[in-house]
Amino acid sequence: MRSPTYVRAALMFGSLAGVTMIVSAPPAQAQTVEFPQVPTMFRDGLCGGSIRVWADTSPDWPGRAIINVRAQPIVGFGPGEWSFAPLCENLTTVAWRNMNTGATGEYRVVVTAGIYGSVQYALFQDTGPGHIVVTSYTDMANIPQTGAFDVPR
Repeated sequence: MRSPTYVRAALMFGSLAGVTMIVSAPPAQAQTVEFPQVPTMFRDGLCGGSIRVWADTSPDWPGRAIINVRAQPIVGFGPGEWSFAPLCENLTTVAWRNMNTGATGEYRVVVTAGIYGSVQYALFQDTGPGHIVVTSYTDMANIPQTGAFDVPR
């Protein structure tokens, strides 16, 4: 017959092993996909730079993605007292199409940028699950860029 101490120790270690297995389950993995930058001009001066666009997805938000837009530092000449450190803007559009369902949408935002770039603009998009193709462009002279990412169910 086993001693009560041995039985208690076995129960305690067995319980800890079960808790460890539950706690160490891998978390849902978010994913970030960056697309090629959009070289572009900006208005309110003679300004140029590029726009970064990327998507964040996660199993925690099935059928949805966050589209992110941010201008890199710009260069140029603008009106005002600090003409060599201008604030310039453009209308940036990220158009998307779900290749599995045919759903479409777009995220449009006025991006204001300066010598340090811009703030990050971001918005959830209800893309539905599937393979999403995006085209990013601005309303000023630019070179549109395309990219793709997958949204989980």
